[in-house]
Amino acid sequence: MKIKTLTVLAIGTLALTGAANAQQRGPGRADADGDGRVSQAEFVSARTARLTEADANRDGAVSPEEAQAARQARRAERRGQMFTRLDADRNGAISQAEFEAARPERAGRAGQRMQRHERRAGRDMERGPVQIEQARTRAIEGFARLDADRDGYLSEVERQAAPARMRQARQERRAQRQVEQGGASRPASASE
Repeated sequence: MKIKTLTVLAIGTLALTGAANAQQRGPGRADADGDGRVSQAEFVSARTARLTEADANRDGAVSPEEAQAARQARRAERRGQMFTRLDADRNGAISQAEFEAARPERAGRAGQRMQRHERRAGRDMERGPVQIEQARTRAIEGFARLDADRDGYLSEVERQAAPARMRQARQERRAQRQVEQGGASRPASASE
């Protein structure tokens, strides 16, 4: 019973941490050919791959139901991967030592990330279907904003600057929407 409880607790804790260690984050993960730079085609492909995968009926749009199903499938896959990483001795159970070695202090930060993702998912559900072609167009526009030297590739320096540039673009879009809606803009939080 004790091992089963620890197993459930470990999976829950790790579900909050996500797969951050297993995957590279940001625009650099799009470097499909491994040449150290990201082309526009690689960037756009990486941005639309999840949508294309989630489009179960292949109608060119991802409905809220399709998006929810895709999120649940990714979560289940990550939980399996997390359990495998935790189960160091591969005996099908997680011991107290294995659980403690998982460094659960990261769960607080991961929990905050997960809450942001859940809020974003809720907003996405309210907006309705996501048109893949529109997402492709936005990715092309996003690439153009990030490609500071306009050479058609994102260099390491441009990739490192990407989070700040993307945050700035989001703030500008939010301000523009506020102006269009005639409302006062609220200050952006540091986490957005």
